[in-house]
Amino acid sequence: MADRLLIVEDEPRMREIIADYFGEKGFVVTGARDGVEALQKLEESEFDIVLLDIMMPELDGFSVCRRIRKTSEVPIVFLTARSDEDDKLFGYELGADDYVTKPFSLAVLCAKAQSLIRRAKGQVRGGAVLSMGGVTLNYKTRKVLADGTECVLAPKEFELLAALMENRDCVLTREQLLAKVWGFDYFGEDRVVDTHIKKLRAALGEKAGYIKTVIKVGYSFTAEGGDGPCTIK
Repeated sequence: MADRLLIVEDEPRMREIIADYFGEKGFVVTGARDGVEALQKLEESEFDIVLLDIMMPELDGFSVCRRIRKTSEVPIVFLTARSDEDDKLFGYELGADDYVTKPFSLAVLCAKAQSLIRRAKGQVRGGAVLSMGGVTLNYKTRKVLADGTECVLAPKEFELLAALMENRDCVLTREQLLAKVWGFDYFGEDRVVDTHIKKLRAALGEKAGYIKTVIKVGYSFTAEGGDGPCTIK
């Protein structure tokens, strides 16, 4: 089945160029001229990835991303002329999966999109459940409970917790966490990991102490009770 792409871009020529290229690569492509139309398209159909411009009339890309993440885990790639690091970090904090600065290579963009789609489709790990020290993570429902109370996590925070719990009692470096959660082709600052760890701890409440900081190295998950693998791949 062909992958379904939503391009949200207010420049008609840019939207057409991207659509033509991805269409030649076998994607089923839908275009949206602004954020409002994008949200309408997302209500009407399901997509495997969204390419999202930031600077748009009516509703900007950051606002669209925030709304999408309330209901969907679809991979989101920002397309923008803005290269400021704070903008990039803000985009990742909202739940974006990648950030591509214009001008860009269509071949590289397509490769990134295909990689993100493969990763997203492989995220459900057989419906498995990890339970350690009162923290329960369900891959299929993508819900996390701490002593029976649901923790509201953004997609990246869920993936960070999953990576740490899968490697219980082992220290994962920031570079390893970036590779596992953001992908090997992520070239941003590794402090984005620290930002999401802080949010993850806040969501876990009394269980926040399970996430240990190893100074100048990274993080580990250590809890009493439960079984889990201890491998770093």
